[in-house]
Amino acid sequence: MKVDIWSDTRCPFCFIGKRNFEKALQTFSQNDKVEVNWHSFQLDPNMKTDLAKNHYEYLSEVKGFPMAQIMQMHENLIQSGKNAGIDFNFDDVKVSNSFKSQMLVQIAKEKGKANEMEELLFEAYFKSGKDIDDVEVLSEIGEKLGFPKEEIQDAVQSPELAKLVKNDIFAANSLGIKGVPFFVFNEKYGVSGAQPIDLFSEVLEKSWSEFSENDSKLKIIEEGDSCKIDGNC
Repeated sequence: MKVDIWSDTRCPFCFIGKRNFEKALQTFSQNDKVEVNWHSFQLDPNMKTDLAKNHYEYLSEVKGFPMAQIMQMHENLIQSGKNAGIDFNFDDVKVSNSFKSQMLVQIAKEKGKANEMEELLFEAYFKSGKDIDDVEVLSEIGEKLGFPKEEIQDAVQSPELAKLVKNDIFAANSLGIKGVPFFVFNEKYGVSGAQPIDLFSEVLEKSWSEFSENDSKLKIIEEGDSCKIDGNC
């Protein structure tokens, strides 16, 4: 059985959704028969990396809300992160375009290490305050998974990997995906947002029980907390 996940490496709900899905998958009786495929997505492709601006300032400009309101909105997000075992460090998050980091996900997919790469990129961005648009930072992350520095430097210049990122985004648009994380179970059931563990467990069981059915129409099971392409997160 296959699970496809669209995610942006600068989306906090994608990090939470990843952790909750993984916990559900750990207790799923058929987890050794589940193939997880990560797909690239960009919430704001036109965003410019700006290290002089902090995370709250950027969101205040995008949403048009006062800084105090933006910071207050993050309190619930921080608690949701803690519930998922994540200590978000939004004070140090760098305003970074995520395209190059998505190219790392693509090269990791070729080696069966996409899940590990997603985790390291999330941790670098949300916990360590790293600029995930910086080649040196990405090289350090890649080296943790055994990729030579030169391979990562070549990867972020690769037209082929850039095309794979764009193909994933095009596929998301074709499915009508407007926000992430977005999970597609067995090409049949869509789950939007950072859902609770129990919901992921329920959909895993349902998808497995209907594994042999032939129904190509995507059904949205549930919509939850996610980051949208209009800037809402």
